[in-house]
Amino acid sequence: MLGLVAGLGAGWALDKGARGERPVAAGGGPTPTPERVPVTPSGEASAPAAVLDERVDAAADRFLLPSAPTGPTVAAPQPIDPLATDAAGLTVADRQAGLLSTAVPASAGGTLAVVPGSSPAPEPGTRVRTVRVEVEQGLDIDPALFADAVMVTLNDPRGWGGDGSMSFARTDGDAELRVVLASPALVDELCAPLKTEGTVSCGRDGRAVINHARWVQATQEFTDRTVYRQYVVNHEVGHLLGHGHVECPGAGAVAPVMQQQTVQVAPCTANGWPFPG
Repeated sequence: MLGLVAGLGAGWALDKGARGERPVAAGGGPTPTPERVPVTPSGEASAPAAVLDERVDAAADRFLLPSAPTGPTVAAPQPIDPLATDAAGLTVADRQAGLLSTAVPASAGGTLAVVPGSSPAPEPGTRVRTVRVEVEQGLDIDPALFADAVMVTLNDPRGWGGDGSMSFARTDGDAELRVVLASPALVDELCAPLKTEGTVSCGRDGRAVINHARWVQATQEFTDRTVYRQYVVNHEVGHLLGHGHVECPGAGAVAPVMQQQTVQVAPCTANGWPFPG
């Protein structure tokens, strides 16, 4: 009887008449003929074959591994070529250094703007040197990315704090050190009486003045412009920390960061770090 009730549906009632139990539509009307339910030799009603098939399929589903996802195949990400350039002729490293184009104007108006924002020193237990970053308006540069590149360089374990003597914090207020990115014309003005001749950078009077043309192009002896950018930041800040120029110690040696590598690297090999390791 349980099998019969289960096979009938929720919209049916049982009518007990002289001929026994038969299904009647709840609202009256024609009475459909009930499906004959097979009975086993023991007298128990067995489920229809279709119901058994559904039960078998449901049980089997519990033991099947998840099917492979459908939809378009997603290609694995390809490694980025560090030397590949985009439509503007810039590499990923150029973009990270703040470059928006390869343009190198001789002058850009001469007005410096402080890059807003601050960042704490990573090693506050050491002597903290405060740094303010400034960019000449009119240069095709992202000031925030340039400032990030400067601070990452200064606080690198190979940088001036690599011996545990100091670390650097950025501020947009008064600061002990200023790092300035300027066009060749403004560099000559800020660095005078030093003769930068629109070509090199300088560090004097509390300012590490970086020539924008060098930031974009580096020099021919630097096959990796990122290494040059690390060098020029550390070299000019090194002057502000009291370090003077030194010579290449010998052929094949790693160039000291205070060597004038913009002028000539050889016979040393290019290096951007005070403590290269």
